[in-house]
Amino acid sequence: MEIPFARSERSSVGIEWELALVDADSGDLRQVAETVLEAVAPPGGGQHPAIRQELLLNTVEVVSGVRRTVAEAGADLQRAIDEIRTVTDPLRVELMSAGTHPFARWDNQKVTDQERYATLIDRTQWWGRQMLIYGVHVHVGIEDRDKVLPISNAMLAYYGHLQALSASSPFWGGKETGYASNRALMFQQLPTAGLPFHFQQWSELEHYVQDLTTTGVIDIFDEIRWDLRPSPKFGTLEVRVCDGIPTMQELLATSALTHCLVEYFSSELDAGNPLPDLPPWFAQENKWRSARYGIDSWLILDEQAREDLVTADLTQLLERLAPVAERLGCSEELADVEQIVRYGPSYVRQRRVAEANGGRLDAVVASLVAEMRAGRPVLTTP
Repeated sequence: MEIPFARSERSSVGIEWELALVDADSGDLRQVAETVLEAVAPPGGGQHPAIRQELLLNTVEVVSGVRRTVAEAGADLQRAIDEIRTVTDPLRVELMSAGTHPFARWDNQKVTDQERYATLIDRTQWWGRQMLIYGVHVHVGIEDRDKVLPISNAMLAYYGHLQALSASSPFWGGKETGYASNRALMFQQLPTAGLPFHFQQWSELEHYVQDLTTTGVIDIFDEIRWDLRPSPKFGTLEVRVCDGIPTMQELLATSALTHCLVEYFSSELDAGNPLPDLPPWFAQENKWRSARYGIDSWLILDEQAREDLVTADLTQLLERLAPVAERLGCSEELADVEQIVRYGPSYVRQRRVAEANGGRLDAVVASLVAEMRAGRPVLTTP
């Protein structure tokens, strides 16, 4: 099976952000996605270019255009959010983003009436119905198909960094899970989800897709739901590591880090330099560690099994990426990664709110709603 890879501008960037629809009074999820999508649909019908349907009726996704900078992509997303609010505000519905809703019950949620979603649920059953989760996807353009898999493999060395920074799902179904990112470990239960296979050549990926198509595992390429996957139709590497991110500031910071890493590795390939190639068993361990411990994780850094605290390695990484950020026009956004480390990712803030309010998770939802409105973390005390 030949899989063509679309032409795209090198290091162009696009962002997809999944948003929960929550009741302004109770904080519980509201099943009003169809109402929102119908209200914002173009006059002639069809799908809004920046506001999309998702698996569950409590969710909408906002999507940027193909942009040069993460700031430009963020401006697209903000325009879409502002348009959504013209519909949701009169309904007393708020927007929220986190890896999971802190207390909503998965078995109360309604699935979008669309054949591909019905097929997914029919096949995956209990695990598919459990997917009450939210994420962020960042696409970065790669101009040469032969670069895609080496860059994807190199990105696995920094998977734990991205997951630790974005971790925002410590609660599930009203319970404290003990994990910074419960979403990360839930999502990998779906067929074809989780860490990518360690392919070196594009022909290996084509053979894999042929096998899965022949045996009926998938019908289309997009049903491969890896945390890092090529997107042949867009000509990008799609980085799907991050939990739902509560604020625009943090979204752009983690997107800038993703953007810079892909461009850095692309430049290293151009210079003939070897890229990181973390053994799959270390990548799997780092995923678990960052999901469990978040910003307090000790990660395995290389094939020699050197380890360091994620925050210490981030400091060195940000210094190394500074010239790349300047070239990509995202120095300010990349610098905000330090603010996430300083004040704590969302899972830290959510736990603080729960503790300060006697364990009440409706207060946690209220804080996430307030942060989405503010565009930045509301809790500013380290």
